[in-house]
Amino acid sequence: MGYSFMGYKRPDGRYGSRNLVAVIPSVICANDVGQAICRQVQGTVGFFHHQGCCQLPLDLRRVTDTLISLGKGPNVAAVLVVSLGCEGTDTDRLVREIEATGKPVKKIAIQELGGTSCAIKAGIDAAQELAMYASGLQREPADISNVVMSIKCGASDTTSGMASNCVIGYVADKMVDLGATVVFGETTEFLGGEHILANRAVGGPDGPVGCKIYDIVKKMEDRAKSIGEDMRGGQPTPGNIAGGLSSIEEKSLGAIVKSGHRPIQGVLEYPQFVENEKGLWIKDTPGREPEILTGMAATGAQFMLFSTGRGAPQGFPSMPVIKICGNPNTYEHLKHDMDLNAGRIITGEASIEEVGEEAFRKLLAVLNGEMTRNESLSYFGSMDIFCLGPVI
Repeated sequence: MGYSFMGYKRPDGRYGSRNLVAVIPSVICANDVGQAICRQVQGTVGFFHHQGCCQLPLDLRRVTDTLISLGKGPNVAAVLVVSLGCEGTDTDRLVREIEATGKPVKKIAIQELGGTSCAIKAGIDAAQELAMYASGLQREPADISNVVMSIKCGASDTTSGMASNCVIGYVADKMVDLGATVVFGETTEFLGGEHILANRAVGGPDGPVGCKIYDIVKKMEDRAKSIGEDMRGGQPTPGNIAGGLSSIEEKSLGAIVKSGHRPIQGVLEYPQFVENEKGLWIKDTPGREPEILTGMAATGAQFMLFSTGRGAPQGFPSMPVIKICGNPNTYEHLKHDMDLNAGRIITGEASIEEVGEEAFRKLLAVLNGEMTRNESLSYFGSMDIFCLGPVI
């Protein structure tokens, strides 16, 4: 059976589930101006991060690349770049590469325009014009093979690996079989289970993909060791432990269930945008929400399936996040933040397959425009970019 959804077709041929004007500060110093613009102009969302200056060249390139990927995302119809004027990010490249997708892009520079109040006025005028453009776009049919689905688990407990992650794994397999792209990450939560993922890699555990999986796990753990710490001191988190997870290995075994069973095609770098990649992919990310959600939106994902046991309510500015709760008690207690009750698997009221089909129907509805809980509450403001070096 073929599946389709109604999406906003972009000039580069991608289809968005949302139709937003992205306000992108190129540096933390421009956040306040960007926030003032977003408060005034409907249909805008802001990517307010804490990077862009006094970083190593590696990270400045990483920030620039990530912001480019966010602007290229199919849920973004048009972009306003807010520059300070002396930042370390490559603002000209940021504008140029997003423009290459065919989207309208405008830029304002605070220092050039005469300061904050002048920049806010110019930004409001520019964003208004972009919002009027976006408002005239209409949805049209798109095959589900055009979808990039991102997946994550957070605020996990024992029910995550037993119910909600299993549901996402079911959906991940189905989406891959339908020709879509599925991306998962949380490299910190591969620790102790990386051999299982490497065995699923195309080419086997000793091939390039399998070796890359081992490599990203080692590098993530080495980052903690380089400052004299063991990653096991922060993983599992205190909330995970209170929810019954005894070790990082136990957490990892539950977390990787959400990737399903299909072969892993490769490993994406953190800022990397999905071009023609199909099937199941890993993106090298941390587990914390502001950074991983940014990385997943930067893949070009139209939405995310997010498993939780203890209840994680937040979303992301441009990417709808569907919360699937594995704990029936948490679902009842936080029902205004949760989109789907996978706790019925724990109580014996439904099977993994039944809830998996329910989750699939929900994602189709969200692709067609139905709001997620976090969208309806505007709980999507937190984001940040995962960097590797110090602020200098």
